[in-house]
Amino acid sequence: MVGSPPHAVDLAALIAATMLPFASFLAILVATRGRPRLSAGLSIGSVTIALVCSIALLALNFQLAAPIQFSTRLIASSGLNIPFGFLLDPLNLLMIVVVSTICFLVQVYSLGYMAGDPGFSRYYAFMSLFTWAMMSLSLSASLLQLYFFWELVGLSSYLLIGFWYEKFSATQAGKKAFVMTRAGDVAFFIGFLLLFIHTGDLSIVHLNSRAALAGISPSFLTLSALLIFGGIVGKSAQFPLLTWLPDAMEGPTPVSALLHSATMVAAGVYLFARLFPFFSMSPVAMSVFLAIGTISMLLASTMALVSRDIKRVWAYSTISQLGFMIMALGAGGYFAGVFHLTTHAGFKALLFLCSGVFIHRYETNDIYELSRLGARRMLVPMVSMVLGAAALSGLPPLSGYFSKEAIMGSLSVLPDPVWLAAGLVGVFLTAYYSFRLIFILLLPGESEAPAGAPAAPAHESDESGHKFQDRVMALPLIILSAVTVILGFFATPLKHFLGASLTARGLAGTEASSWPHMAALALAVAGVSLAWIEFGRKGAKQVGFVDRIPSLYRLFSERWYIDRFYGLLVNVVVDRGISRLCYQNDKKVIDGSIDGICEGTVESGRVVAFLQTGMVQYRLLAMFAVLVLLALYFYY
Repeated sequence: MVGSPPHAVDLAALIAATMLPFASFLAILVATRGRPRLSAGLSIGSVTIALVCSIALLALNFQLAAPIQFSTRLIASSGLNIPFGFLLDPLNLLMIVVVSTICFLVQVYSLGYMAGDPGFSRYYAFMSLFTWAMMSLSLSASLLQLYFFWELVGLSSYLLIGFWYEKFSATQAGKKAFVMTRAGDVAFFIGFLLLFIHTGDLSIVHLNSRAALAGISPSFLTLSALLIFGGIVGKSAQFPLLTWLPDAMEGPTPVSALLHSATMVAAGVYLFARLFPFFSMSPVAMSVFLAIGTISMLLASTMALVSRDIKRVWAYSTISQLGFMIMALGAGGYFAGVFHLTTHAGFKALLFLCSGVFIHRYETNDIYELSRLGARRMLVPMVSMVLGAAALSGLPPLSGYFSKEAIMGSLSVLPDPVWLAAGLVGVFLTAYYSFRLIFILLLPGESEAPAGAPAAPAHESDESGHKFQDRVMALPLIILSAVTVILGFFATPLKHFLGASLTARGLAGTEASSWPHMAALALAVAGVSLAWIEFGRKGAKQVGFVDRIPSLYRLFSERWYIDRFYGLLVNVVVDRGISRLCYQNDKKVIDGSIDGICEGTVESGRVVAFLQTGMVQYRLLAMFAVLVLLALYFYY
């Protein structure tokens, strides 16, 4: 239940954390677009204050016993309750710290990566819009308010993915992301409308109350849960709506780091955790969520095995790790899912930002080309990337090890062992494809370019400017590396803070055995070892086991033909079906009716024109005919 309203300090911090990025967005668009440095200063200044306020809120409410809410009634009517305001509880207190931290580091990093870009001010305006939308989404008090900012997150993501709109591929990627996520959002919208019709209350606290939903039938509850989960599938790029995320790599690399770590795609998992008590009221829905997370995790892992694009490897990894989070939440492991969301934000942002340093210097995404050009000589990003890959693989003592361990523990208590087996396969594949990339970068190529061979990009001709960019891009890497190393040791305090008792499926008292953790670690080591044998050891041919099976390689590189299926579906249903029906309707019904009216008008004009020739004989003949007809009428 909701506690007392927040203290005045809390309210001031909430307003500052949410509204300052929005004010920065407006100021840049209206006043400072022609002054790039001032635009960057406004955006970074606003997100810095948002970060300080988020940390202050977390510190002030670390011992929070019950959710507190400051809100007003958006719609004032009897029987209806749609609040608009702020909700504070352990989940969103943690989330706003994660979001503001990643947004701050990405914006600082962008000072170097985006230097000299003609759209520099526009970039920071979109970054501010994104920060405002995601912070406000995390703090929303009602599902309608959350949905509003959910759509704003989608809009700002579209703007950032297609930021380099001069490139056709970037505009296509932005449209694909926008359309595919909208498909899930339609289901989300229908789902919470059904709940609103039956309950008259969209307050998140109310929807998470078992007593408040006691009168709803289980089948209706399951239907609503599945529809709302459709939004999660779209936003977090889960099966079957998963193919837009790899294509979203067309945007600037800092955007990729932002979208993949703690913001857009993580918003879906956050919604799952936000409504976890509501979802857990339907065991059927939870089983469906568990299955979708598992399928997504395995499919994306196989796609990452064959990709040569460094950003796409990490993109497939994001889909896979989001699948792990949904598996944990679907299995009833609330803490495991949220903790992996937190740790993943750190090391995934680290991996993308390290990749951005290489791409910025060598102007290629191809991992074999980066190896040939000598990317390993860039010490800070290379060491940081190894740390991030190790955390992603679940190797101790890094943060990913602790969160993967929690996920395996959640899966191990399920009665069906197939879920744990799938999770362990995913652990092996993750370690393999992560270190496949690392070993390719570390192993010198046969025709490696000499030191300093690649010329700096055109906008980096000033040496002092080049050094500044390197330093400003290195600072976030160092901070995120430190977070990746130490965050896992805070698992126990975070577990108590989030509420370890919040579980589903009646598993609160079930003790997980230790062997799944040992098996996961062994499989992670096995994946790294196999990657080293095939790609890292001296004389390795750098050909993976999948590459040796052409049919399997083609299947994975074609993304299991999911995009081909969607292309065929669009061609048959939309182009040849709906579009053709619309064309026939336009041609025969709309154009046909208008053409008929026009032809009738023309023919009528011809008849009238025939009668109005101006000849006296025709007029006399017409008068005589009328007189004859009148005479016959009166005579008979």
